[in-house]
Amino acid sequence: MAEPVRQELSALAAIFCGPDEWEVLSLSDGAVFRILTKAEGFMDTDIPLQLVFHLPLSYPYCLPGIVVNSKHLTRAQCEIVKEKLLEQAETLLLEPMVHELVLWIQENLRHILKCPEAGGGSEKCSSAASMTVDDGLWMTLLHLDHMRAKAKYVKTVEKWASDLRLTGRLMFMGKIILILLQGDRNDIKEYLILQKTCKVDVDSSGKKCKEKMISVLFETKVQTEHKRFLAFEVKEYSSLDELQKEFETTGLKKLFSECVLRLVK
Repeated sequence: MAEPVRQELSALAAIFCGPDEWEVLSLSDGAVFRILTKAEGFMDTDIPLQLVFHLPLSYPYCLPGIVVNSKHLTRAQCEIVKEKLLEQAETLLLEPMVHELVLWIQENLRHILKCPEAGGGSEKCSSAASMTVDDGLWMTLLHLDHMRAKAKYVKTVEKWASDLRLTGRLMFMGKIILILLQGDRNDIKEYLILQKTCKVDVDSSGKKCKEKMISVLFETKVQTEHKRFLAFEVKEYSSLDELQKEFETTGLKKLFSECVLRLVK
């Protein structure tokens, strides 16, 4: 890790020192961390924001990756906030910028939310935003070879899915482990970054290790015949038939036959 990035992380840890304000998620392939903050929204009320930053190895000569989440904002609004943050980041290239970006969104969130493209409180705009969210829904099926520290691993996957507002299933059937994710495509990409760069499991000696045996079986835009998951759930299946039924009721019969069945052959 470059020394300027190390210094910036140290400064951020000192600034965001309150309970749960700051958490480093990964220090591989750059740095991934989460900041919890609040910004003034409509009616002078504070809106909690969760900001996940990915500082690539070439940062600050390139833009950071940013994911914005808030239970008080729609997905479309979160995306607009993210776009505005990236626009602001372009003016801060070549220098540490994360703290400046947090201060900027704290001062400007209410102005962003008043813009027509963010809904602006209009019922008509809110409906249009909802359509945009649905149009941007993607689905990815992942296969994990194994989990040694299962309880910790499962808890971590649930946390990442919650943080990134992803829904779907973590499925166990015998030795088969599958993760089915639905959500914004950029958020799914952020999940994959975390999955591949964080020490989420342990090796045969009990030492923490990264996930090196994960594969993407399938990725597609969610179609009308696909079920929309309302939450992320962990499910155990006692038989292949039971797992197949889950895929069929989700509108993924073809996916099961083409991608899942070959895992048991």
